[in-house]
Amino acid sequence: MFLNRVILIGRNTREPELRFTSGGAAVANFTLAVDRPYLNAQGERETDFIRVVAWRKLAETCANYMGKGRLVAVEGRLQVRTYQTPDGQNRTASEVVADTVRFLERAREGTPSGVVPEKDDLPEPGFPEDPFGVDFNPEEPPF
Repeated sequence: MFLNRVILIGRNTREPELRFTSGGAAVANFTLAVDRPYLNAQGERETDFIRVVAWRKLAETCANYMGKGRLVAVEGRLQVRTYQTPDGQNRTASEVVADTVRFLERAREGTPSGVVPEKDDLPEPGFPEDPFGVDFNPEEPPF
């Protein structure tokens, strides 16, 4: 048995690009900036920019609600494809084909749902608010 599963948490680097195939299926492309979990030799955190593709209803949802800078979780599969450029060179592209996309932060009231709060408006580090609407309190059991 083989397994091809990818789970990413990162920030969207630009507005998703929505287009439609000749058959009418929606497809959205976007790129996630995902920090590596360690520091490099210079003491800096490096970031990977990972291309993501969503199809059909998920593509439309991403295009409508996921703005630049939005923190999201993507679950899907890794796809590697080859293609030929117009000048005849062979290229390889790697991307994640999304099965699910979860929005991990709320938009501010009175702003479009894709708008992310300014850095100064974000909460202080500590116990975060649950992205699914339940306030997390470490003093109380979750049941």
